[in-house]
Amino acid sequence: MQDISILYVPSNTRELHSWIAVLNDECVGNIHLQIEPNYKIKFLDAWVHRGHRRKGIFRRLWDVRWEYVQENFYGYTAYAWCKPMSLPLLIEKGFKGGETCVYVEKIIAE
Repeated sequence: MQDISILYVPSNTRELHSWIAVLNDECVGNIHLQIEPNYKIKFLDAWVHRGHRRKGIFRRLWDVRWEYVQENFYGYTAYAWCKPMSLPLLIEKGFKGGETCVYVEKIIAE
């Protein structure tokens, strides 16, 4: 794999944590989590640049975030909404499937 660095990006709010994948001083991916009340952690969206997909960047970002959660949030419940392509990784990490959600959209017009 290319020489990609994963960097933690501090936020101005304690509830949001982010990591970016950097290659040649360019962001090629990112991943986030949000701390919620009642000891819950929501895994937020992840993105990998189209030209760098299928190279293990998403998994590296996911693993770095997971390690951070395991070290800092023992006893919390982590949850996520994910696309079907991401589901196998979450199942591999011990998450249990919930209800299915379907994306819909509409252009707002008169």
